[in-house]
Amino acid sequence: MSQAAEHGAADSPDTLVEEFGTHVGRAMGWPRMAGRAAGLLMMSDRPLTLTELQEALDASKGSASETTRLLIANGTVERYKEAGARHFVYRWRDDAWVGCLRHIVTATTELRELAAHARERGADMSEEQRGRLRDMHSYYRFMVGHLESMLAEYTATWTASRDRP
Repeated sequence: MSQAAEHGAADSPDTLVEEFGTHVGRAMGWPRMAGRAAGLLMMSDRPLTLTELQEALDASKGSASETTRLLIANGTVERYKEAGARHFVYRWRDDAWVGCLRHIVTATTELRELAAHARERGADMSEEQRGRLRDMHSYYRFMVGHLESMLAEYTATWTASRDRP
């Protein structure tokens, strides 16, 4: 028996969608709705329209639209129009985790640039303030370097796993 079944929860995509809402949403700093939408799209066998997402998530059109924009910006979901279709559809990207890590690298790089700019502008500040800006810049330089290495390694690993039969 599975761990979920032992705890009274059925093993189903719906259960996973709710777990994503709670855990992925919280871990990523997303609203619970975004975590649920991520789970729903990850578990879906086909792309979904905004209306289908709305209904499945019991959400307003505005909330569903905002949620999809967040997931697209975070690199996990793509929006496109299928040939001959009137409406856009949303689907979990095949390379969603590469996209997610790429988003983190981009955001952290922006913070590194902010830290560098703040450090330059803070030359006339107190030693304590300059030290904080120096530490911020040092932290983000460290993080970007390691995240870029992680992205390269994970992308290579992911690509190699896709090439296997």
